[in-house]
Amino acid sequence: MEERKQKEIEYYDKKAESVLKEQSKEKVFGDFEGFKPQDLSSFRFFYKLLEDYCNDKLALDYGCGNGIHSAFPLKAGAKRVIAIDLSEKSLEIARNRLEKGGLGEKIEFRKMDCENTEFPDNYFDLILDAGTFSSLDLNKVFPELKRILKPGGILIGIETFGHNPLANLKRSFNKLFGKRTSWAAEHIFQKKDIKEAEKYFSEIETYFFHPISFLAFPFLSFPGGKILLRIFELLDKVLLIFPFLRKYSFKVVFVFKNPIKNV
Repeated sequence: MEERKQKEIEYYDKKAESVLKEQSKEKVFGDFEGFKPQDLSSFRFFYKLLEDYCNDKLALDYGCGNGIHSAFPLKAGAKRVIAIDLSEKSLEIARNRLEKGGLGEKIEFRKMDCENTEFPDNYFDLILDAGTFSSLDLNKVFPELKRILKPGGILIGIETFGHNPLANLKRSFNKLFGKRTSWAAEHIFQKKDIKEAEKYFSEIETYFFHPISFLAFPFLSFPGGKILLRIFELLDKVLLIFPFLRKYSFKVVFVFKNPIKNV
């Protein structure tokens, strides 16, 4: 196994192991990074897209981590969900989470390399990605996603965007203090990656969020934090009217449709 992959596994296993040791209801089964994804307009939009496309679909949670998003396709009408990740400790949390929610038998968790999956060609109707790309080599990811998606299949994703200088500064500190791996810190999703995806999908849609409101994220667990977020998200809407400012968004939601099968 490549060294970069081993480091990613070690990082996420260690992070998950500390949660499992505490056996904290809030940490194991509850919020994500100290707050609920639904608190953010970006994730609400991401979930709405899944609702629009999941009905009666075979879905893959690509790099499922601790499984916080794995049940959503089922709730949106998917007929079956498979979730994969290379971190066994994260998968343990994911299984615990779904069993507690009564959905353990409806979702299959597998330890698997996202860059080289074990699925046959043209297998999935829909793939969801919720922040996995920075841990991977996209030169391997896009061909693999194209391969395992059916003709007419859809990839729906939400990723941190890598052009905001303030966010990049914070990311550098996270790397310095071991809160992020070097690979992940240096491979945040960017405009060039969206351009690269055009080689593999015939339809690309992108939506941008949080050019300012990401500054409120650390305060969401404090009194008034959600009010601050809503105010900042209103400012976001004004800023995002201007196309040249969209690249400075903190999150991008994307829909890649119709994999090009002759590439």
